[in-house]
This record gives sequence, C-alpha cells and structure tokens, in this order.
Amino acid sequence: MEFVHIPVLLDECIIGLNIRPDGIYVDCTAGGGGHSSAIAERLGENGRLIALDRDPDAVKAASERLSVYSNAVVVHTNYSELDKVLDEMNISAVDGILMDLGVSSHQLDEESRGFSYHTDAPLDMRMSQTGMSAADVVNTFTEQQLANIIFEYGEEKFSRRIASNIVKAREISPIMTTLQLADIVRESVPQKARRDKNPCKKTFQAIRIAVNGELDHLDAGLEKAFFSLKPNGRLAVITFHSLEDRLVKKKFAGWCKGCICPPDFPQCVCGRKPQGILVNRKPIEADQNELEANNRSRSAKLRVIERSADQNG
Repeated sequence: MEFVHIPVLLDECIIGLNIRPDGIYVDCTAGGGGHSSAIAERLGENGRLIALDRDPDAVKAASERLSVYSNAVVVHTNYSELDKVLDEMNISAVDGILMDLGVSSHQLDEESRGFSYHTDAPLDMRMSQTGMSAADVVNTFTEQQLANIIFEYGEEKFSRRIASNIVKAREISPIMTTLQLADIVRESVPQKARRDKNPCKKTFQAIRIAVNGELDHLDAGLEKAFFSLKPNGRLAVITFHSLEDRLVKKKFAGWCKGCICPPDFPQCVCGRKPQGILVNRKPIEADQNELEANNRSRSAKLRVIERSADQNG
C-alpha cells in the first residue's frame, strides 16, 4: 500500500516554526513527508532539513517525496536519538523542530500492521517493525501488568475486567489477531459503553503505547529537542491524546518557569530565568474546514515553545 498521510495542522505548524530560508530544521516524525516537504520548499540553498522516522515504510516514502529537495535528508531512527543524529552531522544546534506524534494514516489503514480494531490482521502494532509485538504483550504479560497498562495508557476504567478476560481467553488459545482482541474487549465492557463509542479504542491505544515505548521516547525526545535549539529556535509538537498532551504541557511549563525561590523570600536569590517562552498560550486545534477534510485531526493539539535568547536559565 502507498504511504498516504494527510499532514495535520500543516499551516499552523509552518507559522509556528517561523521558518528562516537559511535555517536548519528537523522533522522528528517524517511519516509520508507532508510536513517535511512543506518545510523543505520554504528553505533556500543554504537551508537544511533533517527528517527522522522509526518506521521503514515511512523512511522509504519520505525519501521518495523529499528526493526533489537537495537540502533534505531522511534518517531511519527514533527521534529520541536526535542528539546522536545531530552529533554525527556535526550540527551543534538547529532553528526549529517538529514532532507529529501518534499513529499515521498509513499505519492505521495498512491492515497487516495490526494497529486497527476495525479489520482482522496479525496483532502487531510495532512502529519500527522490530522487537516486541502486541501479540507478545497480550499473551505473555501478567494479568496485573495488562490491567496497569490498559488503565494507565488507555485511561480505561474497565481495565481489570478486560485484563482478566484476556488471560482467560489466552489460556484456551493464543490471541494472535486484532479482531480476537477486539471481541474480548467488547465482551468485557457494559452494554452502555459499547453504545457510546467503540470500546476498543482505549485498550488498543494502551497496548500500542506499551509496545512502542511511546511515552518514554517522548519524554527523552522532548528534552533532546528543546536543548538542541538555537536561541529563539522553536519546538512544535502535535499530540493526539491526553497522556501525550499532559507530558508536553508539563515539559513546556517547566522550561518557561523562572524563579524557584520559596514564596516567602523577599527577593530572588536563585537567579533562575525562563529557558523558554510559550508561542501559543493554549493548544491550537483544527478548524472546521480541516475537521471536515480530515476526521483524524479532531483530537490534534499543537503546542509551540521558543527557546529563550538568554541561555543562562
């Protein structure tokens, strides 16, 4: 299947990054190359774009799409390895970085990848297509581990019942396909929950996050991205669920915090200054036109931070 992915909040990202024609930019999640190509076409001959992705399908698609730009390169790696990539390229700092988190349209639509609960496929969910799969998690983790994952990463209140039924089902035969898991989840939640919305979404999200170590990579990636920025450089991050957004919001708030002296001190003695400035106070969301054109943009939130010119903070 062709790697098709409609870039979310594209114009807002381009505005947020405040692209300079001679700047160096990193797209940490190249996907199909939509955001990357929009950045590359705004760069001059002295500008540079480095696009990263852990998914070999995305690397191939982005490489083909960006081949028309002499100032762009695609690297097969996880964005949590950003610092190593820049070191290897002898780049000390960059002007802007974009992270478009979550699952791409291609990953959801390509049945063999096992991300979707709408079609039957091997229970995979690996973004890198290597390592532990969703089937490994479902069939080998303890009931308590499964319950914790589904509750913490999926924010699913019926996590214990779902985990219990997964363990009971796998004792009869291994759970190897997406629809096997989906059926177990549906049977584990009350009838009302099934009517309100698809009850599989939270559990599939939780297992996908666990398989790919998404929150750990995000935590590390945000740190490396922010401290790879030049003064006045910008980091733009698109999240698609509350766990990601809370982590990004907390990181940004920490970097924007100045004095940390106790409140009863008459004056500041710590000398700490904010390391960053929020470009948008509230997250930017898709407008009605984008929502109508791309339903998957409905949960997207864009936050942008600028690294302070004063690097003593």
